[in-house]
Amino acid sequence: MTVPTQDPGYQPAGAPPHADEVRGSSIGQLMSQVTGDLSTLMRQEVELAKAEIRQEGKKAGKAAGLYGGAGFGGYMVALFVSVAVWQFLDNVMDSGLAALIVAVVWAAIAAVLYSKAKKNAEQIRGLKQTNDSVQRIPDALKPHPEGVTR
Repeated sequence: MTVPTQDPGYQPAGAPPHADEVRGSSIGQLMSQVTGDLSTLMRQEVELAKAEIRQEGKKAGKAAGLYGGAGFGGYMVALFVSVAVWQFLDNVMDSGLAALIVAVVWAAIAAVLYSKAKKNAEQIRGLKQTNDSVQRIPDALKPHPEGVTR
């Protein structure tokens, strides 16, 4: 049964746009075309992954810099201010108690700096676009669990 149409280029729904090329091709040509298409798909996926890695790497670098800055800043502040506060408190109370008070204060400051760095690090989202795209690759590309039968 044929479908009447006035358009000579009419293709039934679901037919590939190059169905005539497929009908006249050998298995070797079809396999070559599939291999080429898969190769193109894989190259595109790799390029997408590279772009995402660059983008997320910038965020990771910023977070790492903030962690480093927080650590170094905390160290320097703890070093110089701790000595000054310890000396001041040593005039009022026992030296050991003065050192403990100074340590607790700098522990609180370090916790605040850490929480800010952690918030920046949480903005790093990984390779979401690449993962989504790879998951859309048809199941036909996955090997059959029972192996190939003839």
